[in-house]
Amino acid sequence: MAASVNEPPAWTSLPDLASEGLGTEVQFATDEWFATAERMFLRAEPIFRTDDMPGAYTVQGKWMDGWETRRKRITNPGQDWCIIKLGRPGEIVGIELDTAFFTGNYSPRFSLQAACIDSEPESLVALHNMRRDPNHPYGQIGSACSDEDLATAEALGTDRWADLVPFTPLQPGYAESRHHFFDVSGFGRVTHLRLNMFPDGGIARLRVHGRVSPNWDTMAASAEVDLCSVLNGGLGISCSNRHFGVPGNLLGIGRGVNMGDGWETARHLHRPPVLVMGADGNIKDLESDWAVIQLGAIGTVHRVQIDTAHFKGNFPESCRVDACYEPNHQDQAFEGDACAQRKWVPLLPRTKLGADRIVDFTVAAGEVMHAGPISHVRLSIFPDGGISRLRLFGTREPEKGGALRSRL
Repeated sequence: MAASVNEPPAWTSLPDLASEGLGTEVQFATDEWFATAERMFLRAEPIFRTDDMPGAYTVQGKWMDGWETRRKRITNPGQDWCIIKLGRPGEIVGIELDTAFFTGNYSPRFSLQAACIDSEPESLVALHNMRRDPNHPYGQIGSACSDEDLATAEALGTDRWADLVPFTPLQPGYAESRHHFFDVSGFGRVTHLRLNMFPDGGIARLRVHGRVSPNWDTMAASAEVDLCSVLNGGLGISCSNRHFGVPGNLLGIGRGVNMGDGWETARHLHRPPVLVMGADGNIKDLESDWAVIQLGAIGTVHRVQIDTAHFKGNFPESCRVDACYEPNHQDQAFEGDACAQRKWVPLLPRTKLGADRIVDFTVAAGEVMHAGPISHVRLSIFPDGGISRLRLFGTREPEKGGALRSRL
């Protein structure tokens, strides 16, 4: 395990298993006097409200964008902590903790523990339900747990969960020191976390990067699924350009919320000075950008869906999707020049795209090619631009093996 406040590790491009978008919830927290624990999982970057801005202060004190507890003056509990239920179970590769703007009030030390609990104890469900109750004060600023509920939470034994990140010092939330990165591995499937502050203070954001681990046993092999969805373990593993958005965004839940919630490249520097239409209806002599997606499970694709939501003046002229069956290759085999050496076969030939729309292409209509069982796809866009979502609907091929595993 290593901590760093410098260049973000490569694993920060992996899905955030603790994001609000995946449905992450706080089930219990000892104290939320200044700011609630749920704010740690907001997708948006932390902000700071200066004293002249509306909402700079609440009845409890200074408004902060994160989880902040009161200055501890009691010993029951002697330190603040919370229980987190990940939106989707997954294998964790790295932890990103941000203390942004918590400069004189950040938590000086923390630890993070993990467990896999598919069947929650009734007492934990009861604590969670209290927090979900809009008429209950839990989960609101100015709140703290009762002695009775603290005893219930402590009886769960969460302090004995496995250490993802052991007792570790943190740095204040200045620009040069706010980001903390921790490599983790070897913990298998994780469903719940316990975040500890020692003894109190504030944390702006907690990102838990890894890969969703769906329970394929609950789904019939013949069921149509989106084989590349983040919910099914899909990953964006490489691309030619990610100037405005990473390829992992293509696999997100629902439609994109804005252009930033998609994959968008810079304008291609080698596009023709004057565009000329070819006889095939496509603009001639266009180079392309590309992104490689690893499917969550080996499968056969029957339908391809391309969504250019919000991309109105910057959608690609056209796109193409190629596929391959190379499940045993390292992720590095799909980067740079090595990517071209894979055994790609056409899945969706070069096809015109339009602005801000969803388009489906199917095998039945002769638009999608029979590529057989595949493990990866390469989405090429001509010459550049943005796509919000890529969906690859099909069926799994269990006889070809289980879920694919990233080796990042």
